[in-house]
Amino acid sequence: MTSVDAATAIDACVRPVEDWPVQGVTFRDVTPLLAAPDAFGAVTAALADAVRELRPDAVVGVEARGFIFGAPLALELGVGFVPVRKEGKLPADTHRATYALEYGEATVEIHTDALAPGARVVVVDDVLATGGTLRAAAELVQTCGAQVVGNAVVLEIGALAGRERLADVPLVSLRRY
Repeated sequence: MTSVDAATAIDACVRPVEDWPVQGVTFRDVTPLLAAPDAFGAVTAALADAVRELRPDAVVGVEARGFIFGAPLALELGVGFVPVRKEGKLPADTHRATYALEYGEATVEIHTDALAPGARVVVVDDVLATGGTLRAAAELVQTCGAQVVGNAVVLEIGALAGRERLADVPLVSLRRY
């Protein structure tokens, strides 16, 4: 792919996988997009263009695919990157939040000193489904004394209404299914 826009790149590269990880769930696999440098670059640039006006001090990426999109986004914006990890993966003191997934429950953590009080943060993940992951990440950001000024995702599953659960903060979604 050369000189494509982000939506075209997403449509061309993201593949649906039926009944994964559990029966009835259609997983959107972004790994083919990551393997296509022009597509990955187009998505990173589109995310940066969409959130730059929010003037973030940091990008928070949610494990695991939020790391993949969040780290290059932070570099593009010239700000730091902070990981929100699955329970038990961070070595220092942490804050934690538990939330419901469309197919289960999960707990995520952030280092207690990861964000400066008052920092402006954009939270990034690959897919917005029910909104639980982004809401948990926002809770962690707020517990650190920082402020979520925006959420950014590569794509969203509209039927799961995650957008409505995040109505208090601007949301950038490059593609809606």
